[in-house]
Order: sequence, then structure tokens, then C-alpha cells
Amino acid sequence: MKIIGVEKFGGPQALTVLDVPEPHAGPGEVRIRVHAAAVSPTDTVLRSGGQAPDTLRMPAIPGMDAAGVIDEAGPDSGWEVGEQVMAIALPLGEHHGAYAQYLVSPADSLARIPAGVDFAEASTLPMNGLTAVQTLEKLDLKPGQSLAVTGAAGTLGNYLVQLAKHSGLVVVADAAAKDRDLVSSLGPDYVVDRGNDFAGHVRELFPDGVDALADAAVMNGKAVSAVRNDGGFATFRWWSEEPGRGITVHPIAVREEYHSARKLETLRQLVEDGTLTLRVADRMPAEEAATAHARLEAGGVRGRLVLLF
Repeated sequence: MKIIGVEKFGGPQALTVLDVPEPHAGPGEVRIRVHAAAVSPTDTVLRSGGQAPDTLRMPAIPGMDAAGVIDEAGPDSGWEVGEQVMAIALPLGEHHGAYAQYLVSPADSLARIPAGVDFAEASTLPMNGLTAVQTLEKLDLKPGQSLAVTGAAGTLGNYLVQLAKHSGLVVVADAAAKDRDLVSSLGPDYVVDRGNDFAGHVRELFPDGVDALADAAVMNGKAVSAVRNDGGFATFRWWSEEPGRGITVHPIAVREEYHSARKLETLRQLVEDGTLTLRVADRMPAEEAATAHARLEAGGVRGRLVLLF
């Protein structure tokens, strides 16, 4: 089968088209004929060698999001050949990443794609959607409490804002001038300027600080002062400093959601009822993965770039 992988870590051009043996579904697994794989910052980190353990088998295959059609259903999988599904993949796991014609997935790592969306759109949901769900679960805020979101214009930020509002939270989101209309369309209660003054802008609205912050922009210490004493701070790149003031830092690790089919099914329903908005920035042939990575790393992409297989 065709994969897009790296045999040696490096820049975008390290991604090459390779042929490897086809995998097959075992008991409790399915094989997905991948039609679309979303491109995310996590993929660029893997490609460059930023999260590769010594035990990683090469070639490394990036990609944590796939959508396609089941073409093999193992015993006791509960799925049928021909079903259209979306799945979360683990590039560092047994079945590798989603940049492949075929992806073997545990039966509890996928869900049907939302009605009315195509494979490219569906592929943007699993990893970032589950990340947002885990974030809200760990912060454990109650309706009426306040959440600030940095990086609100990005895909993860989009889902965080929309899910937080769906949960009854008061949401403060950041936005650059060019993204203000997009972020406002997500429904936050307040939109403040993006940048190093973010925390100050939040404090103008909430003098004591917000109850929690989801730091999708990875501002770390530049943003934590927006949080009240004894509040919560969700970090997506494992910020390890001690912020003080009783603030609890919650590391978010989406790999913990690999077997979270029920949560993925809930996300599917939220797309269907209009709570969540899926955004595709561009659809590109899988062979142009290097170009997709270069575009993503250049910044300014809104929505997900998606590779088509």
C-alpha cells in the first residue's frame, strides 16, 4: 500500500511516498480504506523528530485523523464492511499514523462520519474534537463559570469555544484582527485581542481572573496570569512550570482517548445538530504532503489542510 512517511526526520521534504505491505484487521479491529487524513501541528512535530522514541519503527507515518470506508471487519468488531467512518490514529502506536491507504483501527477508536459531510470534513474532527472534550473534562467547570481560550481561531480553539458554550460556560476567546469575524461566529461571550497582552485584556473583563484557561496557542507563562487564584490551566505542550497561586496545571494528552468511541460518537451528533463546525482549509493529493506541511508551518491556515488518498 501507499503511505506518506519519513525514513529520516527533517523538514517537510522528508515526507516521501513509500510502498509498504498492507495491514489486515484482527479480532476486535477494522481496516479502513482511508480517503482523507487531516494535517495537524502534531504531524509536523513527528516528522521533524520532536516526539520520536528510540523504539519507533521506521518509516514513521504521521497523521492522527482519518476518514474512509471499512473494507475489512475482524471478528467481534461490531462493524460491517462498507460503513463510512472517521477514526483517531496513533502514529507512535502499533498501527501507525493515518497518512496511509489503509489504516487498522481498534473497533472502539472510530465512529460513523456525520451525516451531510464528506470524508475531508469528517477527518478534521477526531483528534482535535477529542482533545477539546478531554480538556473540558479535566478542567471540570460548571455552567456559568468562565473559560478563556487562546488560539481560538485554530481548529482546536474552534472546538473548545463551541463545546464550552454548549456546556453553559462563559467564554473569552482571543483573535487577531483578521480572525475576529471567524472567532465571533463561534459564539464566545467576549473576544479580546490576540497577543502578549491577552492576560491583561482578560483581567479587564474579569478583575479576579477567569476560572480556567485552555492554552491552545501555547502561550504558557504569558497567559497564566489571566487565571484566578486556585483556577485551572490546560496545557497542550506539557508546560511544566509551577504557576503558583494555587493554580492547577492540567496536561492534555489525546492519546488517552484512543479508545473513546463513545465520545467520538457524541462529537458526531454535535456536528449533525449544528453545535460544532467543521472547517477544511484545502484538499490536497496525498503526494503533496510536503507542501501541506510547509503551508501549515508558515502559519495563518484557518481550518485543516486535508490529504486525499
